[in-house]
Amino acid sequence: MPSGHGSGLPAAPAFRPHTPQTNIVVADIASGTVEGWLAALREAGVLANGFGPQRIRMVTHLNISQADAEEAARRIERAALAVAA
Repeated sequence: MPSGHGSGLPAAPAFRPHTPQTNIVVADIASGTVEGWLAALREAGVLANGFGPQRIRMVTHLNISQADAEEAARRIERAALAVAA
């Protein structure tokens, strides 16, 4: 995964991404519900899975571009706004 992934994820206290070591991104949910996050992400065009009671998991394609990663981060930020609303 290109360096810098994860830095574009929301820095709000409601979303705490783990530092990715692979193309798998895991994040703990500090506010809202996993179901609420999954619905908001899906609405923004990002697929994710629940990965425990307060954790979600997202997987990127191994060969995504920096532009693709930035677009995904924008979509995740949009989902964060929906969850916060």
